[in-house]
Amino acid sequence: MSRDPKKISQFAPGMLVVIRAFDDIPEHQFEIQEVYEDCVGGYSRTGPLSGEYGEPDFEMILRVVR
Repeated sequence: MSRDPKKISQFAPGMLVVIRAFDDIPEHQFEIQEVYEDCVGGYSRTGPLSGEYGEPDFEMILRVVR
């Protein structure tokens, strides 16, 4: 996968974002800890995955909360 600097530069550690619903998991807030070439790493802050680590793709991010 090619690196997209524009997408990568949109996100930074400490940001709180909303992840879209998928499978049986509803839309939820996610705190970014790391930004990678094709995804972000961090922890879910709300919903059934609260406290769990994940690496959602950029396309799963709906909006920035803060």
